[in-house]
Amino acid sequence: MHRRLFPRTLALVALVAAAATAGAPTATAESPTPAATRLNATIDAILADSRLAGAQASVVVVDAASGETVYNRNGDRRLIPASNTKLLTSAAALELLGAGHRFRTDVLTSGTRRAGVVSGNLHLRGGGDPTMLAADYDALAAQVAAAGVRLVTGNLVADDTRYDRTRLGPDWTWDDEPYYYAAQVSALTVAPDTDYDAGTVIVHAAPGATAGDRPVLTTTPATGYLRFDNRAETVASGETSISFEREHGSNTVVVTGQIVVGDEPESDWVTVWEPTGYAADVFRAALRKHGVRVLGRTVLGQSTPESAATVARHDSMTLAELMVPFLKLSNNGHAEVLTKEIGRMRSGSGTWSAGLAAITGYVADAGLDTGTLRQRDGSGLSRRNLVPADEFVRLLAAVRAEPWFDAWYAALPIAGEPERFVGGTLRSRMRGTPAAGNVHAKTGSLTGVSSLSGYVTDADGRVLAFSVLLNNYLASSVKGLEDQIAIALAAYREDGVSAARVAPPAAPDAPRAPEGRECSWVKPIAC
Repeated sequence: MHRRLFPRTLALVALVAAAATAGAPTATAESPTPAATRLNATIDAILADSRLAGAQASVVVVDAASGETVYNRNGDRRLIPASNTKLLTSAAALELLGAGHRFRTDVLTSGTRRAGVVSGNLHLRGGGDPTMLAADYDALAAQVAAAGVRLVTGNLVADDTRYDRTRLGPDWTWDDEPYYYAAQVSALTVAPDTDYDAGTVIVHAAPGATAGDRPVLTTTPATGYLRFDNRAETVASGETSISFEREHGSNTVVVTGQIVVGDEPESDWVTVWEPTGYAADVFRAALRKHGVRVLGRTVLGQSTPESAATVARHDSMTLAELMVPFLKLSNNGHAEVLTKEIGRMRSGSGTWSAGLAAITGYVADAGLDTGTLRQRDGSGLSRRNLVPADEFVRLLAAVRAEPWFDAWYAALPIAGEPERFVGGTLRSRMRGTPAAGNVHAKTGSLTGVSSLSGYVTDADGRVLAFSVLLNNYLASSVKGLEDQIAIALAAYREDGVSAARVAPPAAPDAPRAPEGRECSWVKPIAC
């Protein structure tokens, strides 16, 4: 069911639309104040940086309450938003699924059951939960044992049919596939830790006892789903350098490089091929641990009979709670699961196309002009996503009236806050400035693409909604320019009377992730 538009949202839409330009910036519909003129000059100076020579820049700032345009440069230009796409997906998920939505994972039996023996199959039915840990599968197995099941004569059937079998986004590049930020999407999966990077395994390589030994390889969680081609070596001295690479189309991980005797283990996150099988492997091991034997084989992708009886159940955290790891760490897998879950719940089809259609319907109801944008996935990993900064600002202003807004706002990364699940991808940025602890915004990064969209409270106490989209630059990073704009907005005072100041504010250096990746996508965590 589509939402009604709030009067304030309608007014904002009209104001932003009237102010949008394709060229030079405008301050307000009326003559700009001296302070606004200085702010415009400051942002213009930031955007004149040589790192943006030949690039495209789109920046829009509005007063979130009144809709007054504070700054607009190329606001209607369609640019690649990278992970700012998650703003659309997360807001749509909260509205269309509900803040209290949970994912459910069930274990069921089919056939007859007598004296601890199931003469039939045991079904593990996935509900799309991207937060399922090995400990959760262990708890499910304990429930099965507590229900009196000791022997299953049939198969362990892994039911992932809630969603379709398209595992990777249609526009994702092949060279991202081994990396955990491009993990395969399944309704039945496993996350290795509480960052909840579903569909990945953490591989550890510890040095052997003596030089010449192969490193000792282990995984989190413990699983036999991966196979290792261990070509690495333990050395007496030198520099430790270990690489893990999963071969395409298989779960064989090639380990190369060297590790020095006595060094700490090296670790990395590796995606699996076919997460459904990974979940079944972890669950089967948990059943054995709890004394439940399954005589048959593991079967993937079959639906559970309607007559099957539930013997165990796990419910996920609420969607409002999931927003924290999702948005703070820019978790791509969460975005894609939510897209398919929206499709499943709204139209009965757990597909990208159904989910994206529902998201488009939602943002249209929120006042966005969907004829000006294109969304191809939930996370922003696709380079075919195109969204104008104007539309992000419209969304940011509109959702402030929603009952779930406070949870969404708190889940956005917060500049300069050191705790990972508070500051998120902004935890190392804008520290010691008026923007620290103030800016709540979504970051975005792909090679040649950087974005920052969210909220900042200026020195007068006004909440400003802003969007900065930067594309086609050749520099290694332009994040410092985004930070300068946010700092300038945080320090802005409408009645300021000081002399004109055009020099951009200083932005402290922050640790940089490899080109084209969010800092949270680099393990160990770079931000």
